Amino acid sequence: MINHQRRQQLESRVWPHVQTPAQYVGGERNIVVKDHSKVRGKLCLGFPDAYTIGMSHHGLQVLYSLINRRDDWCAERVFTPWPDMEQQLREHNIPLYSLETFTALSDFDVIGLSLQYEISSPNVLTMIDLGGIPLESCDRTIGDPLLVAGGPCCQNPEPMADYFDVMITGDGEPVLPKICDMWLELREPYRQADGTFASGPEGKRQREEALANIAKSLDCAYVPRFYEPEYADGRIAALNRTRNDVPETIAPSVISDLDSIPLPTSPIVPYIECVHDRIAVEIMRGCPHLCRFCQSTVIKRPLRVREVDTIVQGALESYKNTGYNEISILSLSSSDYPHFEPLVLKLHEVFKPLGVNISVPSLRVNEQLRTLPILLGSDRRRSMTLAPEVARDDMREQIRKKIKNSDLIEGTRVAFRNGFDSIKLYFMCGLPGERPVDLDGIIDLAEKIATVGKEETGRYARVTASVSNFVPKAHTPYQWNGMQHREYFRWAHSYLRKRCRIRSVTVKCHAIETSLLEGVLSRGDRRTGKAIRLAWQRGARMDGWTEYLDADRWWTAIADADIDVEQQVHQKYELMDKLPWDHVNVKFGRAYLEKEQSRATIQLAEMANVTDAE
Repeated sequence: MINHQRRQQLESRVWPHVQTPAQYVGGERNIVVKDHSKVRGKLCLGFPDAYTIGMSHHGLQVLYSLINRRDDWCAERVFTPWPDMEQQLREHNIPLYSLETFTALSDFDVIGLSLQYEISSPNVLTMIDLGGIPLESCDRTIGDPLLVAGGPCCQNPEPMADYFDVMITGDGEPVLPKICDMWLELREPYRQADGTFASGPEGKRQREEALANIAKSLDCAYVPRFYEPEYADGRIAALNRTRNDVPETIAPSVISDLDSIPLPTSPIVPYIECVHDRIAVEIMRGCPHLCRFCQSTVIKRPLRVREVDTIVQGALESYKNTGYNEISILSLSSSDYPHFEPLVLKLHEVFKPLGVNISVPSLRVNEQLRTLPILLGSDRRRSMTLAPEVARDDMREQIRKKIKNSDLIEGTRVAFRNGFDSIKLYFMCGLPGERPVDLDGIIDLAEKIATVGKEETGRYARVTASVSNFVPKAHTPYQWNGMQHREYFRWAHSYLRKRCRIRSVTVKCHAIETSLLEGVLSRGDRRTGKAIRLAWQRGARMDGWTEYLDADRWWTAIADADIDVEQQVHQKYELMDKLPWDHVNVKFGRAYLEKEQSRATIQLAEMANVTDAE
């Protein structure tokens, strides 16, 4: 059921005037196009970023495949258009549409958006507005699509709460089909004799009744309109329910048996080059480690795995259906997969004769680095990426990342012996209790690895130390800590660069303004949504891309929304304080996080007087 009239209009008036039109035309290999007249419901899965990012997101392919396996539902896709495309759509009065059938977003029953990155929040508003849907949930009627949000940004749902009807934390596979079916069932009794729905106040009232039924039926469904924040002394003091029949707190959606969820074995193959042009196979969800800085390890619990045969067979089917020459096995910590060695050996056995490379990211920095030829065996790969996070063993114990510098150095030595010539290291700066010796250690470790390269190959290895600015995220033991100020990050970045002595070592620091804005948006309460809307109204678009971000526009919008940045981002919370995201539950819960924060505070006090480098 393709809207040929809209497609012809786009082809003649719009696509010739935008960059890379192939990202807007649909028709890619393995897409699913269904006749809308033969399905019960229509879902549009959206990713609030560019096509090249969204098509690289494994979760979108998983949900697309999951829903399209059903005969009674269709799932289609939409991404944020670049500003040139947005301008063309507005000029020609063409709504944002799905890539499968060129259907306007307003004509779908359900729209599901994955919120992956806080800085991309204005993109959500662009998509809703261009799709012909009222921006705020309270302005929609029963006839409007149901807007559902998922993804890591829903761990603190408040900044985007006004713009979504339902927000989900945890795994999307179990709950998305339920919500889709429930919405059709709840909406149908309100359908009028002519097939339409009521508009105005009556339509709004009916929508509210339907949403209340979702909220009280699904303990993982947060319906923000039924929760009213209360503030005191500039911070949130309570989140009060406006109805007694909705839950006080929201539970995560959890898959108990990951192996029972079918892999997407016919992933869509884009026409254009994307960030990840390869087959992705999720081998495990969750992480056995409890790093204090990491939000993912908290929100993706419990640990669940797929069987080796399931993974290999899924990868082989995906290869046959796509022709990709690389397969990436995905998890938070791939080498902690309990059958890791048999899996990698089996993948190499099956795919090496086919000329397909096996990519194994997320390696732990210990024993697996000593078997690099087996794990990464490919003549194509000459660069290795590792994430030590910090450079001193004592600070690494503090953040609970259980690796040692000795393992890291020996692992890179093995890498150089086996043909690798460059190493990229990921570090963080601005962690609680960070000392000058921790910054010294970043350069010392990078230069030590470069020197190991010279010992093995006769020339200094190329080493890049990529340094991000730490943002204390919701549901981590560090959530009570404040973020470092702009001045500290400027000093730390300058300090790192000045200490670098070996020319083959490069220090790359993440943009400070971007990190600070991430702090505002990830640690905010519902009032932050006003700043997002102001920034969007003033032109914020695609701000996850450096060339589009205008930090001054954001800071002006934040000030005009009366947000106290010092209080929201930099001032710490006390353990008993109410946090904006306390109504969202995670496995182990707040009590565990409090215990870990208390332990971290004691350890940091003991480490504070260390001044000499290892």
